[in-house]
Amino acid sequence: MFKKAFPYLGIYFLKSLSLLPLGFLYLLSNVFYLLIYRVFGYRKKVVRENLLNSFPEKGIEEIIAIEKKFYKYFSDLFFEIIKMQSISKKELNKRVRFKNVDLVEAYLKNNESALFCASHYANYEWVCMSIGMTFSGQHYPIYKPLSNKVFDNWFLKMRSRYGNQMISMRQTIRAIQSTKHYPSMFTFGSDQAPSKEDSQYWTTLLNQEASIQLGLEKIAKKTNRPVFFLKTSYVKRGYYEVDCVPISLNPADTAEFEITELHTRFLEDFIKEEPAYWLWSHRRWKYKPEKPVRKSPSKDLKEENIEG
Repeated sequence: MFKKAFPYLGIYFLKSLSLLPLGFLYLLSNVFYLLIYRVFGYRKKVVRENLLNSFPEKGIEEIIAIEKKFYKYFSDLFFEIIKMQSISKKELNKRVRFKNVDLVEAYLKNNESALFCASHYANYEWVCMSIGMTFSGQHYPIYKPLSNKVFDNWFLKMRSRYGNQMISMRQTIRAIQSTKHYPSMFTFGSDQAPSKEDSQYWTTLLNQEASIQLGLEKIAKKTNRPVFFLKTSYVKRGYYEVDCVPISLNPADTAEFEITELHTRFLEDFIKEEPAYWLWSHRRWKYKPEKPVRKSPSKDLKEENIEG
């Protein structure tokens, strides 16, 4: 019985915690950092291995410095995500600022749609949450449901507070088709590793062979919706700037895998600029190709009648 009640008790605790001021949550974050890094070493082996493989040119002292900075930020991110439960529009607007909004709005105001390419860099949850109240079109973030349904429902409601309509990865095509006649924005996670079975295209990412999701490129080429990369910069504790960078404004005319390579190289470059704010605890390179070469996809979108 306790096992069934535990998720509900956990959510009640997190909701209560979110009511505290961010300043106090950051004090808790300082303690949390010591626990997950110094005491328990949460995924420390994964983080260290990812950093060493990604930056073979860096010495161990520099790697450890990045590692510590990552864990300090990861602790902040944990409490900032909890704060999503109660953060006001006014405070969120103050803490997440967008650049080049007009580039996207030019399409939306012309009754056209756009595709966003995002990554697990800095506070990707706040950025995604802010899109729904920053742009004039309807926003559809693509997400992978959590295995625990209770926590998944809580997270889903929290992410949808300010106008976002969350779309499960498996429902992406259907959602795209349903938005043909009004301006919309779909946000894809560019650094989300596909499953082993869905790993159809391989390239290099941070000096390692990596499989890349092809859904964004396929949809962009089919619908000719412009693609913008959401480049998020960490300004200071609790403050972020998001630059809407055009990646491909006419996807239908691009070569196969061109968009995928463009957003992968863009991601790689800005991770190198300030590596500590990427999600290094993720097992991004869990799967390896049978041969260290790029592979063409063996299948296309299931629905061929997609239009912009």
